Amino acid sequence: MTLISEPVRAELAAAYKAPDRHYHDLRHIKTLLGLTDACADAITDRDAVEAAIWFHDAIYDTRRNDNEERSAALAAVRLAGTTDEARVAQIAAMIRATAGHAIPHFADDAAGRDCAVFLDMDLAILGSAAAEFDAYEAGVRREYDWVIEPQWKVGRRAVLAAFLERPAIYATARFQASHEAAARRNLTRAIARLDRA
Repeated sequence: MTLISEPVRAELAAAYKAPDRHYHDLRHIKTLLGLTDACADAITDRDAVEAAIWFHDAIYDTRRNDNEERSAALAAVRLAGTTDEARVAQIAAMIRATAGHAIPHFADDAAGRDCAVFLDMDLAILGSAAAEFDAYEAGVRREYDWVIEPQWKVGRRAVLAAFLERPAIYATARFQASHEAAARRNLTRAIARLDRA
């Protein structure tokens, strides 16, 4: 049974339809829900993962650096009473984990595995086809249109390079096999483009 009521889903959908959303929008949520279908065999608590998907970018203010924490707090409030507190805390932890895309410690191994799949799905765009990746990059740039170009280049380069420096961008063997090589190509190409500009 879904953890998100129709009124809460409508509230979240409205947030994702805001005019300043150019990548972190309702299409992103629908893409992740589709990936949840594709990865269903690897997910133990699908309702928790779907809740994390719906809430993880609910608050997205490009001028702040606490969006994940604020989105997790919103999830904790909206999900209170829909399930037990430990499960709500796991969902909030998954949302917070999108800040650095590192899997936190979970007492429940299954929750840790679900978080790994969730984080990999969120990063799937990095390993998408080149044109799709380029559209993602353009969308994120529009979301940060207030940042002047020299600062954007430095900041964006640091974000992209941090992913490339990881031993593996993806946490699960499934995404390492399907997305890792393409993600490294896309990131390398994007960095080169920033360096040339």
